[in-house]
Amino acid sequence: MARVDTSTYKSFDDIVGRLDEIVGVVRDKDTSLERSLDLFEEAISLGSKAVDMVDKVDFTAQELAQMEEEAQADSDSDSEIE
Repeated sequence: MARVDTSTYKSFDDIVGRLDEIVGVVRDKDTSLERSLDLFEEAISLGSKAVDMVDKVDFTAQELAQMEEEAQADSDSDSEIE
């Protein structure tokens, strides 16, 4: 497999936007298996790039606390659904 070029995606939001596009295309019943697999490979590369971006960010204590609160709120809403 050839390495997918993700250099055009400079921000986390760019990556998330492209991943959303990929999900839409893959969900389309007219998308071939070969195209879906190519998009899957691209999504994996983009996901790796996003993880690298997040790993390089130094969050402040306030930002970490806010993310923890949001994660807890998401977890609480998920458990209410079950």
